[in-house]
Parts: sequence; structure tokens; C-alpha cells
Amino acid sequence: MVRNKNIGGGLFRSSMHKTKKTGSQIAGSKDLTPLEKPADDDIPAVSPELQTTSQGQLGFPDRVYLLASVIFQKNHMKKPAAHRLVNYGKERGLSLPEVKDEQMQRTSYELAFNTLKYQDLLEDILIDSCFYLTQPMPDDQMSLVAVMLYDFQDRNFFPRECQREDLIVQEVRDVESYLLRFKTKLAASLARCRIKHDLLSIECILPESVKMKQERSSSLPLYAWINTQRSSLDEVRSVLKCAGFSQVKSIGQLEDQTFCQDPHCGDLLVFPAQLKAQLYTTKLLSDHKLILQDKSCNLGPNAVCSLLPEEGDVLMVGFFSGLTVSHTASLIAEKHKANSNDQPTVYICVSDRTNAEREELQQTATAMGCKNVKLIPEDFQSLNGGDKRLQRVRVVLLTPKCSVSAVSDPVNFILQEKGDTELLQDLSQGSISQSRLEALVAQQMREIDHALKFPKVLAVVYSTCSSYREENEEVVNRALEQAKARSEQEGEPKQANFRLSPSPFSIPDHAKAPEETDPFFMLEPSEQSNGCFLAVLSREPEPVVKEAPHDVLVRANAKGILDRIGSKKPTRKEQHGHTNRMTKTTHARTSQSHLSVSIRSKNQETKGSNSTTLCGHQEFTNSRQSLQGKAKAVRLQSSQNTVSSSFSSSKPENSATKKSIPPVLSTTTSTTTLHPVPPPAFPAAPVVRPRRAHQEVLKPVVLVLPTVRFPDFFPPLHSRPGRSPSFTYNKWRPAVQSVPPSRSSGSLSKDAMVKSQPLF
Repeated sequence: MVRNKNIGGGLFRSSMHKTKKTGSQIAGSKDLTPLEKPADDDIPAVSPELQTTSQGQLGFPDRVYLLASVIFQKNHMKKPAAHRLVNYGKERGLSLPEVKDEQMQRTSYELAFNTLKYQDLLEDILIDSCFYLTQPMPDDQMSLVAVMLYDFQDRNFFPRECQREDLIVQEVRDVESYLLRFKTKLAASLARCRIKHDLLSIECILPESVKMKQERSSSLPLYAWINTQRSSLDEVRSVLKCAGFSQVKSIGQLEDQTFCQDPHCGDLLVFPAQLKAQLYTTKLLSDHKLILQDKSCNLGPNAVCSLLPEEGDVLMVGFFSGLTVSHTASLIAEKHKANSNDQPTVYICVSDRTNAEREELQQTATAMGCKNVKLIPEDFQSLNGGDKRLQRVRVVLLTPKCSVSAVSDPVNFILQEKGDTELLQDLSQGSISQSRLEALVAQQMREIDHALKFPKVLAVVYSTCSSYREENEEVVNRALEQAKARSEQEGEPKQANFRLSPSPFSIPDHAKAPEETDPFFMLEPSEQSNGCFLAVLSREPEPVVKEAPHDVLVRANAKGILDRIGSKKPTRKEQHGHTNRMTKTTHARTSQSHLSVSIRSKNQETKGSNSTTLCGHQEFTNSRQSLQGKAKAVRLQSSQNTVSSSFSSSKPENSATKKSIPPVLSTTTSTTTLHPVPPPAFPAAPVVRPRRAHQEVLKPVVLVLPTVRFPDFFPPLHSRPGRSPSFTYNKWRPAVQSVPPSRSSGSLSKDAMVKSQPLF
């Protein structure tokens, strides 16, 4: 029987015993005063966990058992009636008693959590030993029986030492007396359960994930961030070195009194797990210069600080403690300390917090020296971009309620970060139920989707401590898809969309971390840190419009900046000169047309009256006039071709405009009439037309004709007042050489090309 008792006691040496040894070191004193000696009515500030003596552990105060039983009652695993071995009665509906001592509260939760992990085994022991059937114990007290049975086995069935009379809870003492009567049968039942399940230790009955987390929790290093409102990195290093600490390069080199700097966060220091008591002796913790907090809670504030612009505020939403708020506020204040008159503000949504929790949060921020923290009592879903308080909010830090499945020590984490204690039941079994996971994901989707609706928010930092893809990558991707679909339906511009940004943390060479191109930052749970997930959703930048140089000059000239440099629009003076030239050209063409008509009419009259005398002379004159008109037409046609080709190179024409130009010189007619040439059809305004086919430029041909003198009987063409009428002669230069017929644009006779003599 003694062997069974030793087996039973040894089996229950689980992580609770390791935590208790650490608890005596947390108190900051090697020799703890027994709980019977303090004179005050409250639980002392030192840890209520008792050190191990030669006779066994002293156990816990009655209040710890009572609080742990209430926690177990609210979170125990409820089985169907057909498989229910022990009935724990109906929920008493009792609220958790308010405990001012944080260490006492943490110890109660740890005791309840360990009881939840071994609930099935404890129920088998109670049934096998006949304790549940023979003892007159009401069902409502069975939760207290389960909690005290776990501790009784963990203490190797040794009784507790006497407690203070004023701290006695009669209900706890009654259950303890029943357990002491059945301690032999209980130990024997435990031994039979070990043999039945072939368990080398009591921890072998736990799921593999729970065992792994339990082993890691005992060796996790301590993380502490530097409060820049109270101290600096150089000052903290100096104090630590004076206290006997030495700095190493990496976490793997931590041993004895050493510390190192975190590879991701520059303001985060890492210490071995057993140095917590020595850190208290440096007064860095008590003076709020060094703050102990898990690394997963420090990544979000550092990411926000790196993303926040100079003029912008931060909005924090979700579950977090006053330490996380103070860390965010201190980092932002240090970054923008040059602008002391207008520092960024950290807004906190506290709609789900009680008045006591709100007051505690504000007091924590004040104790840290943070003056830029403001609370928002409204629910986050009711806030919108039109709120006057949130007009300068540019970054949202979202830490929603998650499964905490990537944390090795969930009890301490949930209590410190004000998380959901209802998760302890699922965490004690190593997995989250599907219904609870779906509820968490739905809440996370609502919060991240609402955070993306603020029009002035530039980035949303989403952070969890979950190892499930449903709460991490899938939530972020779905939120981005919904935001994109919503912007397309509402017709919002591109900059209304969000995208994943690269991780703001540097990736050390020696660390096994995601690639630099991976937008998600993930830390897997290990012996060096808890796991976490972080994603940054940044707003799409405004599209950059690349203007052509010509468009830039036109826009600058319109504003009068460059004094019309590079502009094709002529100035007022140039436009006036161009108008005068066009008027003169039109007048000259009109005069030429009138002249040809007059000459033709005169020729017809002269031919009718002097058909016999001037027949030969008229033919010669008509021939000369024909040659003269054709030469002018050829020169005009050549100039038109040159102008047309040069104009078509810069302003292409369509085919319709090109076909509408009539031929200037006809080669099939023998008439001597000189027809007016219409002006070239230039477009009134520059029109963008498609590029036409390749055209060849005609070479200009110049015809030089001999001197022609008009007869005396021609009437004067011009007369001026005050002068006698006289003929106006056109004096031509003698022809230097004749042009061969092949160079002309028309077919001329040889007689017309021979040099003629003057008639008179």
C-alpha cells in the first residue's frame, strides 16, 4: 500500500510543481514568511504558493481552492448523460470573487487549468475508489473535490499545515477531511489507472500538443521591453551590467546572468527564465523602466510605430492589457518627441471592459508615464470615419479575441492580456472545438472588415496568437477580397483598396523565418518564444499619372509659368502677322483671277474685229500667254506639292481631303485661257488623323520664258491719278537655256520652246 501511495504521489508531479518552484523566486526573496504570520487581513503581496519541505508541500490557502473550484465549475467539460461519471451539479451562477492579489489569482487559474487537463483521470479515481458513491457530498461541491484531489495527489497525499483561523473556509475544510479519510483508497485507484493505461508518468495521458506546451512553458525565457518614457536602452544596459549581468549576442547563448537583444524588436531584451527574482533586485521593474511582457505582444506596437506618419493617431481594438497600450503609446511618443506640441494620440476601444478594468488600464498608462492615451467607450462597430475624434487616425492595431493556440503558457497569457478565460477548457484538451473556432473567425471577420472601411486609415495591423490558418491567413485574404468587391460595386478609386505589405521586421540570417517576400510574419511556438501571427494591410497608393512633355508644357503655359515655351499656339503678334499675310495672298490670287478673265475677254473682242489683220499675231500672243500661264501653274503646283508634303509629315491628312484637290495643269486641252488656281486646302484646325501611306515628293520645275511685249492697242491695265495712261510692260529676263520637254510637267510643242524675237 505504501508503494501505491508513492506511485500516486509521484504521478502527479506535473508542471504545477515546476510552477510553484518558480513562484517562490518570483516573490523576490529567498526566505518566504509563512502565511500564518502576516497580520493584515488581505493575502500578502508575496506568492501564496508555498515552498517544498521535507514533509511535503504546505498547500494553498482556502481562498485559492475556492476560487479554483469556481473556475473549474464554469469551464469543465460537460459530457452526455450516458457517459457522465461524476455530476458537478448545475452552475451556481457565482461570479468570480474579486482578488486584488494578482499572484493569488494566477495561482487559482493554474490550479483550475491543471484540474481541467486531468478531468477524466480524476473522475476515474473517484469512481474506482468509491469516494463518489459512499461520501455524502452534494453535486455542487464536486468541483471543489476535483480541485483539491489534484492538489492532494500532487503533494504526495501529505496534509497541509495549519492555516490562519481568520482565513478558514469551512466548505474547503470539510472536503479536505473527506479526502484524508480516503487517501489510501485514492492512491490505490490511481495506481490501478496507471497500470490499466500503461502510463510511465501522469503526463503520458495528456494529448501530445498539451504535453509539448507544458514542457516549453517551464523553460520559456523572459522578455522585457524598455519604457522610453522612463529610461533608455543605454541606461538599462548600464544598470544590468552593474548588477552583474552580461550581454550576449543571441538567445541560444543565454545562461546564468546574461541577457541579449531581441532580433526583431530593438527595444526588447531577453533573459533566462530563472532570473526573474534577480531582475526585481535591480529596481528596473519596480520603477517601470523595464516591463516584463511576452514577445507576441510587442510585435504589434513596433509595427504600428514603423507605419505611423508624422501627423497621425492610432486606434487600438480587441483584447489587450494596459501594458500593450503603454508600449504603443511610449514608442509613438519617443518617435515624435521632436514635435512636443502635437504628439499622436492612442485611442482605445473599451466598450467590452468593466469600469474597474477601464480604470486599471488608465492607471497603468499613467504609471508608465504615457499621457497620450484616450479611451473610447463606444463599440467599435458603431464608429465610422465621420467621428471627429478619429479624423487623424491613420493606423489601426487590431488584436482580436483568438484561440491562443500558439501560446505555451495560456493561463499567464490570458490573465496578463485580459483574454477570454472560457478558452481554458479547449486549451486543456489540446484543440479548439469547431463551433468555438467558427465563432472566433466570424468575430475576427467583422472587426477587420469594419477597420478597412475607415477612409483615412492608411494601414491595419492584424495580430493574433493562433496557430490556425482559419484565424490568420484565411481571415486576412477574405477581408481583402470583400473590401475589393465592395469598392468595385461602389465605384471607388483604386486607392480605396488595401493590399498586403511586407513584414516590417528584419529577418536575421540565423533565424528560421519566412522569406522577405512573404507578407505574413509568423513565429512558430518553440522553447525560445510563443507563436504569433502578424499581417499589415496597407491602403493602395494613389496612381501616378505620367504626363508627356508636351502636356506638361501646355499645362504650364496655361498657367503662365513658362511664358508659352514649347507651345504651338502663336502669340497675339504672330497671329496678327499671319492674318495679314493670308489676306495679301488671297488678294493677289483674286487679282490674278480677274486679270486672266479680262485678258480673255479682250482677246475675244480683238479677234472678232481684227480677224484678218491680227490673225498671225493673235496666235503668237495666245501661244506666249499659254506658255506663261503654264509656267506659272507649274511653279504653283511645285510649291503646293512641297508645302503639302511638308505639312503631311507633321499633320497627316485623310484620303478624302487628298482626292478633293483638282489638278492644276491639264495636258490634254489646247485652250489658251489662263484659269485661276484654287488655294491649297489646309485644315482649319489640327485634327488627329490616321497615318496615310507613303508618298513621294515631286521635284519642283522652273521654266524661264523670254521677254514678252504687249502691242500698243492693248488698253492700260492700271492708271494712277495725275498721270497719263500708259502701258505697263512685264519685263522678262532673257532665257539662259531652254528646258527639255522631259523635265516639264506637261507636253509642250517644240515651236513653243524656241526663242522668239520681239514683234516691234
